[in-house]
Amino acid sequence: MLDLSVAFNRYKFLGHEFLTWLWYTIESDVKTLKEVVPEISALGIGSRIVIENRTTDNMESITIRGDDAGLEEGMLALKKGALVAEMSLEMKTGEFEWRFLLKGESLDLSGLKTPETEGLASRGTSEEEQDGAVLEKIYLYEKAIGLVNDLYRHFIRLRVSRDWDQNIIPLLKNWVSQSRKGQ
Repeated sequence: MLDLSVAFNRYKFLGHEFLTWLWYTIESDVKTLKEVVPEISALGIGSRIVIENRTTDNMESITIRGDDAGLEEGMLALKKGALVAEMSLEMKTGEFEWRFLLKGESLDLSGLKTPETEGLASRGTSEEEQDGAVLEKIYLYEKAIGLVNDLYRHFIRLRVSRDWDQNIIPLLKNWVSQSRKGQ
């Protein structure tokens, strides 16, 4: 059996590949998103993305921030062999919206913002109402975690299949080479 730290270092690239695949899927394959997580009405890239290139002797890192930031530099880095290391995501289901940062190396969620719950916002509520509000907040956290789990499970199934090398890699390469041409 592999030591935990050895296994982590050996397979941490999977998180970076996952986030790169997720960027492709958000931009080019919304149908897959709907199949994997039918209840989401929208999933988009938020205001931050970090792209790392570890193919050179030195690691290069590009951070793109801002609500209206263009991702052209990110696409250029992907063309040079980089992968997404961190990505902020915005998820919507109906009128509810979540925002969070997902780190590829460990699949940690940080900065999670869930939809507002009424019970926690008001101070004069009973203990029972506050308990219900806490449970509602836990449910909202679980929705974001469930989204990541479902998408990662789907990605891993793709990644270990023959379909990955035969179909997915060519689609990703085509997406990277065709994206943002002329901008």
